[in-house]
Amino acid sequence: MTAATIASTRLRLGLAAIVVGAVCAVASPAAARGPEGIADVAEKVIGAVVNISTSQTVEAKGGGSQTMPQLPPGSPFEEFFDDFFKNRRNPNSKGGERGENAPPRKTNSLGSGFIIDTAGVVVTNNHVIADADEINVILNDGTKVKAELVGVDKKTDLAVLKFKPPRPLVAVKFGDSDKLRLGDWVVAIGNPFSLGGTVTAGIVSAKNRDISSGPYDSYIQTDAAINRGNSGGPLFNLEGEVIGVNTLIISPSGGSIGIGFAVPSKTVAGVVDQLRQFGELRRGWLGVRIQTVTDEIAESLNIKPARGALVAGVDDKGPAKPAGIEPGDVVVKFDGKDVKDPKDLSRVVADTAVGKEVDVVVIRKGQEETKKVTLGRLQDPDKVQAAVKTDEPAPEKPVTQKALGLDLAVLSKDLRTRYRIKDSVKGVVVTGVDASSDAAEKRLSAGDVIVEVAQEAVASGADVQKRIEQLKKDGKKSVLLLVSNGDGELRFVALSVQ
Repeated sequence: MTAATIASTRLRLGLAAIVVGAVCAVASPAAARGPEGIADVAEKVIGAVVNISTSQTVEAKGGGSQTMPQLPPGSPFEEFFDDFFKNRRNPNSKGGERGENAPPRKTNSLGSGFIIDTAGVVVTNNHVIADADEINVILNDGTKVKAELVGVDKKTDLAVLKFKPPRPLVAVKFGDSDKLRLGDWVVAIGNPFSLGGTVTAGIVSAKNRDISSGPYDSYIQTDAAINRGNSGGPLFNLEGEVIGVNTLIISPSGGSIGIGFAVPSKTVAGVVDQLRQFGELRRGWLGVRIQTVTDEIAESLNIKPARGALVAGVDDKGPAKPAGIEPGDVVVKFDGKDVKDPKDLSRVVADTAVGKEVDVVVIRKGQEETKKVTLGRLQDPDKVQAAVKTDEPAPEKPVTQKALGLDLAVLSKDLRTRYRIKDSVKGVVVTGVDASSDAAEKRLSAGDVIVEVAQEAVASGADVQKRIEQLKKDGKKSVLLLVSNGDGELRFVALSVQ
């Protein structure tokens, strides 16, 4: 190859590199802006997004002074704080302090919502309007209209409002949140920090998030900026459909750090339909207490892999009882839907119509069985009676036996009195727990009652020891205990026998 040829080749490669670099330089800013459709979505739906203004009368507390914070000139918060700290002070107090007998005062708050029906139906968060004396909807053009509450669902933090339209309205529709994929673009519109309608965009960071904020958690996680005041606002896909309701964020400062959560539209649509129809939620009820199937419990029950929801107790008046569902059953399918864990079962039961007959597939002693259950209605899911225990000494020291790091004794009248154990509870009472044992790690404590060992009833410490020795001979690594508290509430605990 001649020197001229080499120079020519180098020149062509250099030009190619320059062209590639130029293309990259042009493409990068466009990619950073996100898809072009965001502006179209915002323009299409902005008229359906509203601000929710509420006021509440609260009792004034006497004493203590309140000082207005220093704000930069022209701050959008200046008028708000001026009204709060100056105009609402008790004129009879000195130095800006409230008197001991100061009259009740009103507090105001702002959130977001969106119109789903041109008749004036609005969806927002329950916590936006909770305890409000007055609720107003502020339309996109600034028109303020008084609204009335249709219904709320505290479990999903949703509320439906109704107002009389002063003019023709724009409404939005729900999309299918199940079709969302990780990385899909989404658009959030709301009222952050009371600044008015604001559009932010991001992607779907995760789906089906359970952050332990409620019994039916299944949030969409997004990095679209969501701040205080965005609560109740809609999360849109690029088709302009509502696929979530922005509800909460995780943040050490109160501002967005890119971790926001929205209730998925699949959940919202069902809740909204019932609130509009009944003014309340009518959830399905199976009548069982359930717990997680751990690897140890799965091994004890011959279930591979670990899955489903373990039935720890059955309500005597619930639908599961006459259908033949028993403690120790593991629900793996409900009404044709797979149950991976207890949360899955809670959600699908709650979403099923009251009175519907469904097939419930359970695993019992290693075999699948199908039970037909007619669902009842969940009345008061919040009512949970805690077990009450005491450390009062017994008149006599009971005869105990040791097993699995537990001191075990036959239930006597004295022990029932000491630990406040109901007469209906049968089994072997725990009187002590070795602090270094697996039982202590699994939170067994004095006053607990072992009802069954490996799904067989026991009445003495000797019964427990006999069952454990047999399981060791059978090569089992763990033993499944059915444990009751003093009130008769049951749970399963798997302990190592090694």
